[in-house]
Amino acid sequence: MESAANKIIRFIQRTVKDKSVVLGLSGGLDSSVSAYLAVKALGKNRVYGLLMPTQTNSKQDIKFAELVANLLEIEHEVISLDEIVTSFLKTEKFKDKKSIGNLKARVRMSILYGMANEKKCLVLGTGNKSEILTGYYTKYGDSGADLLPLGDLYKTQVIELAKYLGVPEAIINRAPTAGLWPGQTDEKELGITYKKLDKYLDAYTKNRKIKNKDFNLVSNYIINSAHKRRMPPICFFSRRVRS
Repeated sequence: MESAANKIIRFIQRTVKDKSVVLGLSGGLDSSVSAYLAVKALGKNRVYGLLMPTQTNSKQDIKFAELVANLLEIEHEVISLDEIVTSFLKTEKFKDKKSIGNLKARVRMSILYGMANEKKCLVLGTGNKSEILTGYYTKYGDSGADLLPLGDLYKTQVIELAKYLGVPEAIINRAPTAGLWPGQTDEKELGITYKKLDKYLDAYTKNRKIKNKDFNLVSNYIINSAHKRRMPPICFFSRRVRS
């Protein structure tokens, strides 16, 4: 994992240049690993953490997020989103459990970008390859970022990277959850363990087909979430500008 860590550190340095970064600290694996790598790349004075809990986050989420911030000695702040989310819910336009969960993720993104504007820094995303390929994230929510250092690492690889970086074992071993509603866990919602998921994602990306229900489940996740990985289609009237 040393070569992977060094490559990501160089990537952060090259992308961020002389700026600083702000990231959301959830107390989970991905945000913790991202924070560790950001500090190694930029130094603790150029990394700012935001803890943005709602009433559906557990005390453990906050405990571990603060643990990471304190271990890394980075400036951080806790902003409760309950009042903001409640103001949206009063419109009675958000009733489904998933739409409320997506609302929370989009509010977090708004807060992160507001802070980035105030501090003139970049938003460091924490998404991994497993989430990106399956679409297991909120469009214009936690997908909103200026850079994704873990974007080409499967979840199981992020776990190994966390061990190499010295992330606390309690964070590595806890069940992954977005905390968007009570009792929510990634693997329960996906219907498959990350170990199996990553195995079939890797097979799919290498054009290897496996005849079983888990591979079909993963294939459908990839196909059905393709819209999340594309820019919105545009009706062009003139030649497209090349970047």
